[in-house]
Amino acid sequence: MPTDSITSAEDAPTAVPATAPDLPRVEELLSAAVEAVGGVERPGQIEMVRAVQRAISSGDHLAVQAGTGTGKSLAYLIPSIRHAMSSKGAVIVSTATIALQRQLVDRDLPRLSEALAPRLPHQPTFAILKGRRNYLCRYKAAAGWPEEEQDQLFDPREVNATGRMVQRIQEWAQETETGDRDELVPGVNEQAWRQFSVSSRECLGATRCPSGAECFAELARARAGESDVVVTNHALLAIDAMEDFSLLPEHEVVVVDEAHELVDRVTSVVSGELSEAMVSVTVRRVGRLIEQAISDRLMEAGEQLKDLLAVAPAGRLDELPPVLGMTLALVRDAAWACITALGPRSGGDKDDPEGAGLRKAAFTALDEIHDTAQRMLDAFGHAEEVDRAEVVWLEAATDRRPPLLRIAPLTVAGMLRDKLFGDRTVVLTSATLALGGAFDGLARQWGLGSGDGKGAKDGWRGLDVGSPFDHARSGILYVAKHLPQPGRDGLPEAYLEEITELIEAAGGRTLGLFSSMRAAKAATEALRERLSVPLLCQGDDSTMLLVKQFAEDEPTCLFGTLTLWQGVDVPGPSLRLVIIDRIPFPRPDDPLSSARQRHVTARGGNGFMSVAATHAALLLAQGAGRLLRSQHDKGVVAVLDPRLATARYAGFLRDSLPPFWPTNDPGKVRDALRRLGKG
Repeated sequence: MPTDSITSAEDAPTAVPATAPDLPRVEELLSAAVEAVGGVERPGQIEMVRAVQRAISSGDHLAVQAGTGTGKSLAYLIPSIRHAMSSKGAVIVSTATIALQRQLVDRDLPRLSEALAPRLPHQPTFAILKGRRNYLCRYKAAAGWPEEEQDQLFDPREVNATGRMVQRIQEWAQETETGDRDELVPGVNEQAWRQFSVSSRECLGATRCPSGAECFAELARARAGESDVVVTNHALLAIDAMEDFSLLPEHEVVVVDEAHELVDRVTSVVSGELSEAMVSVTVRRVGRLIEQAISDRLMEAGEQLKDLLAVAPAGRLDELPPVLGMTLALVRDAAWACITALGPRSGGDKDDPEGAGLRKAAFTALDEIHDTAQRMLDAFGHAEEVDRAEVVWLEAATDRRPPLLRIAPLTVAGMLRDKLFGDRTVVLTSATLALGGAFDGLARQWGLGSGDGKGAKDGWRGLDVGSPFDHARSGILYVAKHLPQPGRDGLPEAYLEEITELIEAAGGRTLGLFSSMRAAKAATEALRERLSVPLLCQGDDSTMLLVKQFAEDEPTCLFGTLTLWQGVDVPGPSLRLVIIDRIPFPRPDDPLSSARQRHVTARGGNGFMSVAATHAALLLAQGAGRLLRSQHDKGVVAVLDPRLATARYAGFLRDSLPPFWPTNDPGKVRDALRRLGKG
């Protein structure tokens, strides 16, 4: 049943009063929109649209769990558009994925704008806005600034492929009207794209750049500044909140869709990395601008870093080894010497724009190296664990890149509380927010603490509007309690036998979600010899094409890992069975999650439940949510890990899942799958 974590008479689902007399109520706008798209109003959707309107009016933050099929996009867009009509600023809608951004801009908002236009002062306008790196830089493309990163690609075939991509970008640059990287289909790799893009810090600025008047990023910002709704992503939202300069138009209200990913996306934005390859690229950028003796000093420091990282063991660094401390100090001081040698940051802007661009790029690279090295040094030396703010770890080399040092904050709660929630109203929504049946776990990660309902930016409320799907009648949650606990040595034979029997009963039509790519590939290789149905594995082709093939051919099965846990939407008979091999806890040796667990424990909390169990609950709920994607879908979610039935934390995890009918009986499950196959 839908539940509200703040209960009072004021929260009863009555009509929300109109704050602007000349604007229709949100209920009237919702009815018009649903009628226009040929849909049906749903109780959860009505409850959500009222709650979002109430939050905007009161200033309280709101977290809304809205299950698949609720129609949550309409439920937050309608109050957002209504607010934009009566205020000076836009409403910002932030999503985690490009797919949802495109769905909003290409499908939902055009239809909604047309449907609401007759009832509003003007037809609602909207725009999409991304980070500057996502737009082609006309000036960089014309000037041909060297990135010189080809030597970071170890495989010569990669270098050749990148060269072909560069040529394709050059051809596309002559015809594109938006400069948006997402127009490039198929896409290009980062090495190729960096030849034609700049970050916000590398940008000369519209007034100083020779191409400023026709800058794609500036044109996108201008369109956004004139729009009622601006669709962006969590990364740009975080950068806008954290930086001293504004990237987004003036706004009072933010809607965060896919809010379960907010913490991870913000963490990525505020994390840093340092490697010899970064230093080497920076030396080449700055070498022609300063005396060689000074740039050689940075090159030598980078070589020392390279030698050290090549022999150091990968993993989390709890204490700063003296040799690493000295090397980081050398890198920091050498970068600062180069910064000083470059002179004033604004030098040569008017007389030599090309030189100014090269200088700006050099300053940006040097600043990143200097600041990251200093940040890593500052991460150590705390007397108590509770005083530690960040974690540093060494990431081993791969076939595509050399080893590197990473640093990330142990929590982003304070940053979010001060920078995102501090002076605006925020609505957070997803199909998965109430973990263990409560919103408090994610609210603490967002910096909201416990919801007190006092309003005036100090309060927040959590609302679960449920789902229009009858989970107990449409789906079964099967936990294979009889199986052994999963080990570290791959899938046991008992698991392979169980998967085989389930897929045979389902007649294929199975999405297999595995905790690692190694497990997914091992299961695929073993089961292709046992099953007569087609079996695809993530990595065989592009994920988009694999999902398309899976959806179009009913007997086909698809195995994969993280992308599939959250990115698959296959309604209809092609998906009757979702298999989850094990509870998706983070790896015990994962540097960031293990450090966060320890930090929470040191502060008196339960590190395992706050970090590992919360992570697992989110992914389990997302994975289980792949099963029912339409009102007519039926099937089984099979979790092979018996700990979901036996462990002390099992109740928390099960309470995070949709309310399927539960069973531990494999015979009942196989019979149910056979009946579905005949239906």
